[in-house]
Amino acid sequence: MSEEAKAFYEQFARDFAAMRQQTPAAVSGFGALFGAVMKDGALSLKHKELIALAIGLALRCEPCILLHVKKCVEAGATRAEVLDAAGVAVMMQGGPSYTHIPNVIAALDACGA
Repeated sequence: MSEEAKAFYEQFARDFAAMRQQTPAAVSGFGALFGAVMKDGALSLKHKELIALAIGLALRCEPCILLHVKKCVEAGATRAEVLDAAGVAVMMQGGPSYTHIPNVIAALDACGA
C-alpha cells in the first residue's frame, strides 16, 4: 500500500500544478485560508495537522488522509502521534474511520515515518 501512497503524492503534485494553472483563483483563495489558519498560534502546526488528519479520517476523505499524514510528519509528528490521532477519529466516528487506518499506515510508510 505504501507504493500506492507514493504514487498518490507524485500524482497530486502534478494535479496541483494543473490546478494552479487552470484554477488560480480557487488555489489562491484556499491557499490564503490554509496559510492563515495552519500556522503556529494557540495550537502548534503539528497539533493543527493532527486535527486535520482526524477530520479527514472522520469524513473518509482519502486525499485528505494522505495529504495530512504527510503534513503531520513534516510538522514533526511521530508515527505514534499520528496513529493516536487516528484512534481519536475512530472513537468519534466509528467503523468507517476504522477502515481507513490502513491508508494512514501506508502514508506513514511512504513518508518514512
